Amino acid sequence: MTGSVADASAASGTEVGYPNGHLGHLKPEEQEALESFKTYLAEKGYYKPGPLASHDDQTLLRYLRARRWNVVDAFKQFKETEDWRKANGLSVLYDTIDLEAYEASRRLYPQWTGRRDRRGIPLYLFEIRHLDSKTVSAYEKAAETSPSKAVTDGHTSPKLLRLFALYENLTRFAQPLCTELGDRPHATTTPITLSTNIVDISGVSLKQFWNLKSHMQAASQLATAHYPETLDRIFIIGAPHFFSTVWGWIKRWFDPITVSKIFILGPHEVKATLEEFIDPKNIPKQYGGELDFTWGDQPKTDPYIKERVKWENGLTDFPQGPKYWRPTADGTRMECVAVGSEGGKQRMVNVGTLERICNVKKDVSGGVDAEALAEEVKGLSVGGGDDEKKEIVETGEEAKVPAVSA
Repeated sequence: MTGSVADASAASGTEVGYPNGHLGHLKPEEQEALESFKTYLAEKGYYKPGPLASHDDQTLLRYLRARRWNVVDAFKQFKETEDWRKANGLSVLYDTIDLEAYEASRRLYPQWTGRRDRRGIPLYLFEIRHLDSKTVSAYEKAAETSPSKAVTDGHTSPKLLRLFALYENLTRFAQPLCTELGDRPHATTTPITLSTNIVDISGVSLKQFWNLKSHMQAASQLATAHYPETLDRIFIIGAPHFFSTVWGWIKRWFDPITVSKIFILGPHEVKATLEEFIDPKNIPKQYGGELDFTWGDQPKTDPYIKERVKWENGLTDFPQGPKYWRPTADGTRMECVAVGSEGGKQRMVNVGTLERICNVKKDVSGGVDAEALAEEVKGLSVGGGDDEKKEIVETGEEAKVPAVSA
C-alpha cells in the first residue's frame, strides 16, 4: 500500500504541501526564485511583465514547485510547454471544440463533481472500469477527425489533444472559480491551482489494465509535462489483489512529487480518510458520503457557488461544455464565458459573474481599488497571450453573445 491513513494525515501537515509554496505562503528563498524566474523568462522572450503580465504568478509557481525551485529546470519545462501549446493551438482547441466531442472526452476521464475538498480545491472522480478497450477504440477512431479549428503540430495524437481540452477546463474554469470562493482557508491570498482526485479502480481486470497501459501512459506523461502541479491528493479506491504489479508500471509515468501524493486506500480506510479531507456532503454516496453523484453526471454545483454567481441570460447553473473566467472591464468581478462550437457555429455565451476576492488590490481606506483593477485588465485577451489571441482571430469569426433561455 502506497499510502495509509497515517500517511495521508502526514501529507496535510504544515511542513509540506498546500498552501506552502503557493502565493501568500512563500519562503523568502521561494519568492526570490519566483522573481529570478520572471527575469529569466523575460530575457528568453517567454514572459512579459505587468501591469498586465503575460502569465500570472500562480502559473509560474507551478513550474517552480515541479522543478524544486530550480529556475533553469523550470524554464526548460515552461519553454517546452509554451512551444507545445502554440504548436497545437491549445486555446483555439478549447474555444472552438465541438460540444459533442468535448462531452465524449469528458465521459471517459476524471469528472469534476461540482464540489471541493475542505481546503476549497475542486474534487474530481475517475472510475477506470468505464475505460475498457472497446470504448477507448471507438473514442480514438472518432478522434481522428479534428473537433476544433486548432491546427496541430502533427506530433501529438489528436485523441490526446481532446483530453487536454479537459485540462484547460480545470485550469481556466474550475480552478479560477474555486479561487474566488470565500468559504475556504486563505481565500484572499492564495489562488487554487490544484485538484483532488478520487480514482476508483474496482472491477478492473489485469487484462483491462494491460490493454489501457499505452493509452494511459501517454496521457499521464503529457499531462505531467505540460500541466505540472495541477494534481494534489489522489485517493485510489478498490485496488484489486494484483494492483502491486500494476503500480510498478504506473508510478514510472509520474514524477516523484506526484507519486508522493497518491494514497491507496483499503476498504476499511476509505470513508474515514475521505472525511478527513472532504466534507461528507461533498463525498459521493458510493464512498460513504451524502452527494448524489454518479459517473457520467454533469457537475452537481455546490449551492454556495450558485448563490455567489450573478447569473445572466436566464441561466441558473453552468452549461455543458468548455467555459473560462476572465476579469470584467472594471476588474472587480470575474465573468464566465461558455465557448466551444455547436453545428459548426462558435458559441460565446455570458454565463454570469463572480466577485473577485483573491489578491484584490486595496485602496488606502481598505476598500477595493477599482482603478488599479481596471488598469490590470486593460487589453486583456480572451484566452491567453498575444499569440493565442491572434490565433483565435485568424481561425474563427468574432463570436456574438446570443441570449440563452433557461
